[in-house]
Amino acid sequence: MNWQWFHRLSSPKSFYQISGRWLPWFWAISLSLFVVGLYQGLYNSVIDYQQSSTVRIMYLHVPTAILSLMLYVVMAVAAAVGYIWRIKLAHMAAVSVAPVGAAITFLALITGSLWGRPMWGTWWVWDARLTSELILLFLYLGFISLHQAFEDREVGDRAAGVLAMVGIINVPIVHFSVEWWNTLHQGATISKLEKPSMDDSMLVALSLMFFAILLFSSAITMYRMRNEILSREYSRKWVREELLKEGAL
Repeated sequence: MNWQWFHRLSSPKSFYQISGRWLPWFWAISLSLFVVGLYQGLYNSVIDYQQSSTVRIMYLHVPTAILSLMLYVVMAVAAAVGYIWRIKLAHMAAVSVAPVGAAITFLALITGSLWGRPMWGTWWVWDARLTSELILLFLYLGFISLHQAFEDREVGDRAAGVLAMVGIINVPIVHFSVEWWNTLHQGATISKLEKPSMDDSMLVALSLMFFAILLFSSAITMYRMRNEILSREYSRKWVREELLKEGAL
């Protein structure tokens, strides 16, 4: 198997150049999906017979809740790759993903509270799903704080990376909390093995919003990684050359 592409992509210079070509497409596709997804969710999808129009919060809450876990896994894996193989770009990826993941997790908690208030009669309950999701937010914030606590970036990378790797144990807890404990959250509506228990119009809207937020989060992470590369590699000749090409110098 030819791993040349992987080694090329793991180079800060190559990633910066490739991501510069990808970013406009990520922004354009994600924003297009947002527009179509919001229209589908707000106007073309059916209203739930029990939750009425309140169910439309689902189109933002569910994608952000799923992505809060996905982004943490990406952060932890990147931190592990950087820690074990000392790949600089992997540490940059972990550092760049953390604020995005924290924002997505916060949004999942807020939209969950907005959805829970009319359904449960309260903004917050200390059940397993909500508590473990809150812990996930604290893990993101802990990673960011620990990384910034060290003046030496390499020491901060490794220290925060250890926290990210240890904290990944919370991801399956969040995911399976509904099955392991008695919570107010309903079980999975979309299953890999069974037909989704929702109307097709709702499924289309949910899918569109999920990919819109996924691509949007990826674009922000990519943008942050490019800035992180410039910050860490500013003394390199290639950085000046790239900035001259972009008209930034």
